[in-house]
Amino acid sequence: MTHPIFRQAVPADADRCFEIETQAYEGDEAATHAKIATRIGQYPEGFLILELEGEIAGFINSGCAHEVVMSDESFKELVGHDPDAANVVIMSVVLDPAHQGKGHAGKLMRQFVEHMRGMGKSTIHLMCKEQHIDLYKHFGYVYVQPSPSEHGGMAWHEMVMVL
Repeated sequence: MTHPIFRQAVPADADRCFEIETQAYEGDEAATHAKIATRIGQYPEGFLILELEGEIAGFINSGCAHEVVMSDESFKELVGHDPDAANVVIMSVVLDPAHQGKGHAGKLMRQFVEHMRGMGKSTIHLMCKEQHIDLYKHFGYVYVQPSPSEHGGMAWHEMVMVL
């Protein structure tokens, strides 16, 4: 079993992260290459990479806000992001399909939560599809409400974790 390496994203990671993003998310749901590059460039502290055997296998990226509005599409391009804000908003939790089902997503999520705690953040917010609600509850997130967001033409649900 390979031990995962966790690290902050760097600009050179954008191509591989975009590749994984488009494999993991359906259609318009996936972030564009430009959005991923922006997230790495503007908030690398909130972009956690999981490496296995020297290759990027997954990542979580995020931004921070004083007031969280989960349906704000412009925030996905970090419009309104403030790195000093106490509330973290996860934009992508992605694992290469070749590495799914092996417990890596859980390790990535736990590492991200600890990293945000270490940075003194107060809450972590995310949106997920209905089939992932129980998974996030398992990690300590609490269900908030169905989201008004229609991102990618999908139905989303808001969840939060208090750190």
